[in-house]
Amino acid sequence: MARDQRVEPEVELLWQDFHDRVNVTSERLRTWLLTQGSGEETFTAEPHLDLPEPGRSILAVLRKRKVDLTDGDIQVMRETIEEIDGLLDDRPEAGATDDDWRRALLDLGHDPLLER
Repeated sequence: MARDQRVEPEVELLWQDFHDRVNVTSERLRTWLLTQGSGEETFTAEPHLDLPEPGRSILAVLRKRKVDLTDGDIQVMRETIEEIDGLLDDRPEAGATDDDWRRALLDLGHDPLLER
């Protein structure tokens, strides 16, 4: 029996807003997160290559289809949009050349250098 593949209109809008804000590919986000997660503490006797949060959750959403979203995924999308919007609203004078600001956005899957 086929599953109902419809998505609520609110989730459709949220999905679009999320993908408008998260402007890097899932592969680029994964690469960035691996770089962020490979600090000194990773190179111990028992390396721990977990991707840092919230990037790991954002990456999980990027790899899903709309019809497969969970309530948790929907919450991740809402929080990500809110965090990205907050950072963009507080753009420093240096803009994208401010490393800390740009890194904070990249951790969320948004590269200000890719803005339209």
